[in-house]
Amino acid sequence: MRLVQLSDCHLHADPDARSRAGFPLRQLESVVAAVRAERPDAVIVSGDVSQDETAASYQHAHRVLSRLECPWFWLGGNHDQQDLMRDIKAIHDDIDLGDWRLLVADTWVKGHAHGELGAERIEALVERLSQDERPTLLVMHHPPLPVGSAWLDEIGLKDRDALWQALAPFTQVKAILCGHIHQAFAGRQRLERGEVMVYGCPSTTDQFLAGSDGFAIDEASRPGFRIVDLRSDEWLTWIERIDL
Repeated sequence: MRLVQLSDCHLHADPDARSRAGFPLRQLESVVAAVRAERPDAVIVSGDVSQDETAASYQHAHRVLSRLECPWFWLGGNHDQQDLMRDIKAIHDDIDLGDWRLLVADTWVKGHAHGELGAERIEALVERLSQDERPTLLVMHHPPLPVGSAWLDEIGLKDRDALWQALAPFTQVKAILCGHIHQAFAGRQRLERGEVMVYGCPSTTDQFLAGSDGFAIDEASRPGFRIVDLRSDEWLTWIERIDL
């Protein structure tokens, strides 16, 4: 089973709109073309599909992502309007990956850049985990670990300690995929029963400079995506970049 993660497309209603370092829609088109060549079985887009929170931006995304020759799914980030997303395509909480599951955790907080699950969402996640012992990936927009950039860590997942406490009994949770940070990232959270890996993903548009205390674009980096190959209860993951 090959899963591809895309993230942080930041599209506008205007198809020719610029970002700080490029053209988001054109870059998404190039990324999707590269993903098609990898022949994934499923694709997940981990939030911030839109920049301007318009219906037209989601329509652009749907048109381009529908070129994929596999099922694709999306979730909301802090820039997204999830009602507008659902008008175009459903947001799934539980995605069947054969021997594996992919569970979506919604970290959106109205009016804020940071993320939070809250007690109710964590309780619902625990309930879903209790129903199936298959190896499991979680996907969420905000990272549940510090990533080493002061400004990004300030707007990460605020209640990550509560999340890790809730996940502690569930040995089937192997890794978490996150968006929001616009860069490749790999970290780990050690729990009494073992460790959970956390993976960040490049943006399909601008990349953030790793290790920067303040906001900074990495103009030397390129858009990309993450590939996750799932094999029984093991996995292999890496980043692919595209040439513009």
